[in-house]
Amino acid sequence: MTHKVVSAADAAALIQDGDTLTTSGFVGIGVPDELIAAVEARFLETGHPRDLSLVFAAGQGDGKDRGLNRLGHEGLIKRVIGGHWGLIPKVAKLATESKIEAWNLPQGCISQLFRDIAAGKPGMLSKVGLETFVDPRQGGGAINDISIEPQVERVELGGEEMLFYKAQPLSAALLRGTTADEFGNVTMEREALTIDNLAQAMAVKNAGGVVIVQVERIAQARTLPARSVEIPGVLVDAVVVAQPENHLQTYRTAYSHGFSNRMRSPQGEIPPMSLDARKVIARRCAFELPVNGVVNLGIGMPEGVAAVAAEEGLLDHVTLTAEPGVIGGQPASGLDFGAAINTDAVIPQSNQFDFYDGGGLDLACLGLAQADQFGNVNVSRFGTRLAGAGGFINISQNARRVVFAGTFTAIGLDVAIQDNAVSIRQEGRSRKFLDRVEQITFAGGRAARLGQPVLYVTERAVFELGPKGLNLIEIAPGVDLERDILSQMAVAPQIDEVVTMDSRIFQAGDMGLRTDLLQLDLPDRVALDANNGQLYLNFEKLRVRHLSEVQAVGQLVAKTCAPLADRVDVIVNYDGFKIDEALEKDWAQMVDALAKQYYRHISRYSGSAFMRMKLQAVFPEEPTHIFETQSQAKLYLDSIKSR
Repeated sequence: MTHKVVSAADAAALIQDGDTLTTSGFVGIGVPDELIAAVEARFLETGHPRDLSLVFAAGQGDGKDRGLNRLGHEGLIKRVIGGHWGLIPKVAKLATESKIEAWNLPQGCISQLFRDIAAGKPGMLSKVGLETFVDPRQGGGAINDISIEPQVERVELGGEEMLFYKAQPLSAALLRGTTADEFGNVTMEREALTIDNLAQAMAVKNAGGVVIVQVERIAQARTLPARSVEIPGVLVDAVVVAQPENHLQTYRTAYSHGFSNRMRSPQGEIPPMSLDARKVIARRCAFELPVNGVVNLGIGMPEGVAAVAAEEGLLDHVTLTAEPGVIGGQPASGLDFGAAINTDAVIPQSNQFDFYDGGGLDLACLGLAQADQFGNVNVSRFGTRLAGAGGFINISQNARRVVFAGTFTAIGLDVAIQDNAVSIRQEGRSRKFLDRVEQITFAGGRAARLGQPVLYVTERAVFELGPKGLNLIEIAPGVDLERDILSQMAVAPQIDEVVTMDSRIFQAGDMGLRTDLLQLDLPDRVALDANNGQLYLNFEKLRVRHLSEVQAVGQLVAKTCAPLADRVDVIVNYDGFKIDEALEKDWAQMVDALAKQYYRHISRYSGSAFMRMKLQAVFPEEPTHIFETQSQAKLYLDSIKSR
């Protein structure tokens, strides 16, 4: 038990030809580079180990040479099952060129599978992946034609479709921690994430395999606090002390006390974004943030939503999360992605996906690489370029609301935000809105059938998922509908009624979004003219997404009307008003209760024909008078008084 500390070369010698290897890390965080480099060096010198199978959840790499890119040699690996491939191009190239067998499965399912493998289960059942490229009816996640062994099976249980993800027989693990004692107990106090280390170690050890952990330092046996040990020594066969250059906290940051939650970082540590297309998209997405809700922000374009939320003073009113286990705080970006400052908690990745898969996310904001007329989204495969799905399928399929974010076109796009409008100086050479996406990472038809609310946000237009596919609902100021939108789409979207995106999105300075989302201006929306017996309710651009907001409006109006001796006539402004369909009945009941107790006559108005039609549907049982303008609504009430 006291001889577990070995050199990197000796550790690499424990990996045998044909082993099934699993590695820790998330993108650029927590990667055991000392161990992976030692395996590569041994292979290049001796030709061994060879024919390895590799299983990972999120592909650890920097997009160049580090991480799993070190294993991207013909003969070293022969078979790979992985979730995210975008930063391991050397391994991805072997897969797309059919030089290795390879599958892309959902990151969350692989993470959860580590735990099930440890428990000796044959695999894992999940609905995640149905009707996407992971579904056996659409390829079963196979990346090339030589990958013919099924990794996913479609089954039916209790009349419901499920996918069965097969357990993988793991025989070696390369993991990472901070401190190990002489018995191999490992802590992770300087790591940004704990990820799947414990489950991976258990899975390999229970299969009789070898577990090797890379650390920064060695402590005397039995001196580590038991509650701090993340990987017990009984699971560890060997420990290697890494060189500092191979043990960076992330591929971008050598070490941050904020990322290891040893301190609270000051406000403004992550600076505001400049006003460009990226910020415009992030700002529009931020309008969808659920107050007191839980949110996942994906890698790439959605990362900007965290910066906007911080700039608008909203971080204390929404819980941002990242799939490797971060809860709360402000997520980082780039090669720091997955880490966060000022977090509330950092939990294992598999537990985070349990929460996500069970419907714990109020909103997911994810990247948009390709979309088609049916609302399908592709972020995983583009010809020979393999990005991989990562956690995208788990997250997008199970979040209560989804917002996809990305520029309208790509490659060479030059957009300026000037004069409070969008100016497209050069159009991108690559279209994103296609007839059909190359690969279905998000199934629009399934989401529409299940009633999942979905938005597609770009710098010039916003689409909503409807029963027939994409529906254009907003365009940016300065944008021409025909030239800048329709002509750049392979198939025209549905168009019912289109409004202009909120002007504040394109202006410098604070948008005042905190006031909007927290409804701090709600008292200002209710005005009483006691002399004329008229109540004015201004619901312009009010967004109602929770029952508590419905109740707050009802309570405020009741408080205003309760002291009055007589009933009042009411004029209601519904311009730009938005309410979740699930709350329409609650809203109607709230209004009906107020009408029965306090109202004499009600007159409503909205400049939107669609909203007027919707209001007729919300209030079908009462004589509803809905007009186009305020003056028409007031004239109606005046005419009743004069009778």
